[in-house]
Amino acid sequence: MAIVYSKTEGLTDKQFHYCPGCTHGIIHKLVGEVLVELGVLGKTVGVAPVGCSVLAYDYFNCDMHEAAHGRAPAVATGIKRVLPDNVVFTYQGDGDLASIGTAEIIHAAHRGEKFTTIFVNNAIYGMTGGQMAPTTLIGQKATTAPLGREVATAGMPLRMSEMLATIDGAVFVERCTVHNVAGIRKTKKAIKKAFEVQLEGKGFGIVEVLSTCPTNWGLTPVESLKWLEENMIPYYPLGNFRTPEEGK
Repeated sequence: MAIVYSKTEGLTDKQFHYCPGCTHGIIHKLVGEVLVELGVLGKTVGVAPVGCSVLAYDYFNCDMHEAAHGRAPAVATGIKRVLPDNVVFTYQGDGDLASIGTAEIIHAAHRGEKFTTIFVNNAIYGMTGGQMAPTTLIGQKATTAPLGREVATAGMPLRMSEMLATIDGAVFVERCTVHNVAGIRKTKKAIKKAFEVQLEGKGFGIVEVLSTCPTNWGLTPVESLKWLEENMIPYYPLGNFRTPEEGK
């Protein structure tokens, strides 16, 4: 019998721990497929800090390094500088990258560190119980904002891709989504491009992926996909913000 589809070798056979409807698994799959297709799985080192992806070392079929909360870019910088021929990536959530790790990601981009970041934005702290994150939308409820986020007290949600795109060292910046098939296809293309930028030694690359969190949003998996489309994408527009070909 002909094999129509098989699981990517970029992932192990370990069962995911993610909640039902969480799209971390889809993003893992795309990263694993890209690493295999580029032929770099055997020389790749991933870095995962604290967050929902804290156990990513069990899932990616490559060398993995654990980092303290928010410090993945600093760890990745050290690994890439010591092992410049290896492919290095960080896999970070919005609470990790856009809050406690804001300084690390900004300065890594400013220095033009030659690693790739996969940034998963689900607009809330997932692992720690649904607290408000820097990316939580105005009016969106969280355990630390039971009446919804207010501009007067919390400011506007942070748009990381737009901010990083202003930094010269960040040569590839794109925001994608995995809430539908078209989005998944475009996200894989962006992830592949970000790794190609690293392989070409051009500088820092980041792909922000809008993701769902049904558990902490208090929605069903299907409702979460619709909520992302109707609420997150209008505030976090999809698209490429910086690419080497455009000379930006």
